[in-house]
Amino acid sequence: MKIAMVSEHASPLATIGGIDAGGQNVHVAALAQAVAKQGHQVAVYTRRDDPDLPESVTMAPGVEVVHVPAGPAKELPKDDLLPYIPDMGAWLGERWAENPPDLVHAHFWMSGLASIAGARETGIPVVQTFHALGVVKKRYQKDADTSPDGRIEAEAAIGKRADAVIATCGDEVFELARMGIPRRRAHIIPCGVDVETFTPDGPAWERNGRPRIVCLGRLVPRKGLDTVIEALSRVPHAELLVAGGPPAEELDLDPEASRLRAVAARAGVGERLRMLGRIDRSEVPALIRSADLVVTMPWYEPFGMVPLEAMACGVPVVASAVGGHIDSVIDGVTGVHVPPRDPLTLAKVLRDLLDDQTKRGAYGIAGADRARARFAWDRVATETLGVYTRLVGAGSAAAAAGGTPS
Repeated sequence: MKIAMVSEHASPLATIGGIDAGGQNVHVAALAQAVAKQGHQVAVYTRRDDPDLPESVTMAPGVEVVHVPAGPAKELPKDDLLPYIPDMGAWLGERWAENPPDLVHAHFWMSGLASIAGARETGIPVVQTFHALGVVKKRYQKDADTSPDGRIEAEAAIGKRADAVIATCGDEVFELARMGIPRRRAHIIPCGVDVETFTPDGPAWERNGRPRIVCLGRLVPRKGLDTVIEALSRVPHAELLVAGGPPAEELDLDPEASRLRAVAARAGVGERLRMLGRIDRSEVPALIRSADLVVTMPWYEPFGMVPLEAMACGVPVVASAVGGHIDSVIDGVTGVHVPPRDPLTLAKVLRDLLDDQTKRGAYGIAGADRARARFAWDRVATETLGVYTRLVGAGSAAAAAGGTPS
């Protein structure tokens, strides 16, 4: 098959760790490569955000990244991109009219708008993965939500127009149903993890004798890092390493980094907090392997790739009991669930696990087994291709019969 993936703000070539560069970038890059390895051709369409970028780049065998001219060729916050999505949709429509793919897979809601517009004239089936839902974001962020007006209504319309929706966890299916999207259109396929890179065996960062807790991810309030810092005040001797955000030399200019350092100072743990800034993706496995525990405490989480990466490295996970964490981390088997924004409960769980090496070892072994068996990218790609194949086959059968697929 010839597959078009559309990821308007999250380029698979982007550096991970910025405000708008995270799990979706990793997901699109890994899924595209895993699908290509199974013998298919993949083109990933993303917005041109630099005038010096070529129109297309070969990312891996069978995977091409195409930079679409839509809006100014510079980096913009994703929530500012909506005015340029019609141009992206029109460009895609012209491209696909000349050289149609067999199927389009849109990633994020604005990509869905562009994909549906681009595929309208050709009847190419469209699969949608939201990665995050506006209704959930608004519920938790309230007035701090910077999403464009109309996002929630647009997502409901996209879900009803798309030929299939791939949800990354069971919780998302419930949200989609509440939006009026038929259950029969939703398929649960989780995010994946590179089990060749994230392994229990391999180099690890040096230790200094303290129990080590590691957090990874973007520096935004919803990730709940302040909860972890507050809990640290009740976990004697442990150190907390936080990787993410701008490069280390720019952390002093980052408002969220400054806020978190102030939280640490008030909690009396400033000397036990190490903010690393953005680290190279190649260093992430070694950092994880050096940890006694990986902690991820977001208020909400559409899926969350950090728990998978920790599990694949054989490190137990303490995760907030929200969204995709409920599916990926098995409470009492590969890690522990705790309520979000509850530093007291988190502190008790951290103390208990740091004092129980046997339990940590058991969780680590179970996590590595689960990551390999359920979340390897080849399995995720196979399940995704199953959805693609059914839609393409349905379209071919309908065309042969002179109709359109239902």
